[in-house]
This record gives sequence, structure tokens and C-alpha cells, in this order.
Amino acid sequence: MPDWRPLIVRRKDGFPSIMGVLNVTPDSFFEDSRTNDISETIKIAEKMIQNGADWLDIGGESTRPGANPVSEEEEISRVIPVVRELRKQFPETGISVDTRRAKVAELSLNEGADMINDISALSDENMINVIKDSDCYICLMHMKGLPENMQNNPEYDDVIIEVKQKLNEKVKLLIDEGVNSKRIIVDPGIGFGKSLDHNLSLLKSGREIVPMNEVSLMWGVSRKSMFSELLGRKETRDRLAGTLGIAAMSKFKAVDIIRVHDVPEHADLFHAMSVLEDLNV
Repeated sequence: MPDWRPLIVRRKDGFPSIMGVLNVTPDSFFEDSRTNDISETIKIAEKMIQNGADWLDIGGESTRPGANPVSEEEEISRVIPVVRELRKQFPETGISVDTRRAKVAELSLNEGADMINDISALSDENMINVIKDSDCYICLMHMKGLPENMQNNPEYDDVIIEVKQKLNEKVKLLIDEGVNSKRIIVDPGIGFGKSLDHNLSLLKSGREIVPMNEVSLMWGVSRKSMFSELLGRKETRDRLAGTLGIAAMSKFKAVDIIRVHDVPEHADLFHAMSVLEDLNV
């Protein structure tokens, strides 16, 4: 892993790195994030990078609420050619692969991916070996249940305590296997087995869920269904303003990476906020 790659450290202005979402799927919840052609994907990726993306996150399986899993073979056929081409064309951009499968992770890393974004937090028993045998970043997300059933009345005694405990268990597994804590990111899993109140509590808590100082924090809130209940925005296309409202708080919650569909809007938001801070407004 080249030394220049510690992109997960927040930018010098204190704002999080921006991760642009590229879904090579026909059914991800936000239609504008879907692509099914490599040339189209490369064009979208190039535009994201030009507009300020530090990372690209490639997903070959929809994990929206109610989604059904695809086969390993199908996910590989969707993801690997894209990772290969992205690494060839954008050698200095961080590439993340959103997968729960160790085989997909292994093949992606072999093609030059830098991060595995595992929403299941090591549900595949072989994932730990794949991670410890590479020098990649690994993001562990909290999810209660599975995408097909996770939003069926999720309950917690204390969502902050339970999410932190579960993430701590998973982080410890990696560290015990020799994975450097600086390579580990955690994600509270907004919208993954949580009610609106759970989501808001987790966002308010910020780094409270992070097991240790050297572990980084990622938020993925972009256009999610929480904005339907919070703002009455039923359509994903109408949720950008709410998304940016949450993103504006990310610096103050010490978030390291923010995963988004709308890269230029987030880059503009952070730039404007940074300028105003410099002016002591």
C-alpha cells in the first residue's frame, strides 16, 4: 500500500474526506447512483473526482431496506471490471468496495482497491483473513438484521451502548489478528436496522460510538429514508437539502469520511463553511 494513501485522516481544514457512491446495480435505492456500463461509470467517477471526491465506493449488491441478495458470481461480474478500470485510470484516488463477501473483497484488493466497506461487519468468516493478509482499510458498519428484514420494528435498550459494544467486538477481532487500528473505520449504520429516533441519537453521539481514538468514523446518511419521516420527503430526489444539513454537522462530530451521492454539493458546502470559519464569521 503506497504511503500516500492515508486519506481517511480528515482534511487539513478539519472537514471529512468525501466518498462518492457508484452503484453498479439495477436496484439501489437512489436511481441516479446506478450505472450498468463501465464507460458510463468511468465518466461519472471522473466527474466526482474533479468535483472533490477523495474516495469512490463501488457497490455491486443493493443493500437498501427490503433488498434481496445477489449471487457471489453476479457481484464479482459487476464489481471487478469496474475496480480494475478505475485503478488504471485514477491511480491516486482511494477506491472502496462495498461488499459483505470475502471472495469479492479479495479479488477487489488484487485489482487495486484500497478499502473494503463491509456493512455486515465480518459476517463472512473468511473476511478477517483477507483483511489481515492485505494492508487495506476496512470499514465495519453496524446493522441489526439483514437488508431484507432490518427495518421490521428494530428495537434497542440503548442504541448508543449497543452499537458501540458491537463495533468494539468487531474492531477487537481485527486488532487481535494484527490489523493496525489506523486502518479501521467504523460506521454507525444510519438506516440499517434503526428507527428515526435511533438514527438521530447516533448522529448526535458522533464519535461516542468509536471504540478507540485511532479508529476512524464514517457517516453514510445521503438521501436515506430517515428524511421521509423527518422532513416528509418521500422521494429520494427531494432529500438533498436534508442530507446537506446533516453533513454540515459532520466536522463538529469529528467525522473522518462522509459517503455521499452528491459530491459537488458536499464539496461546495465544506468549502463555503471553511471560508466562513477563516473569516471568523
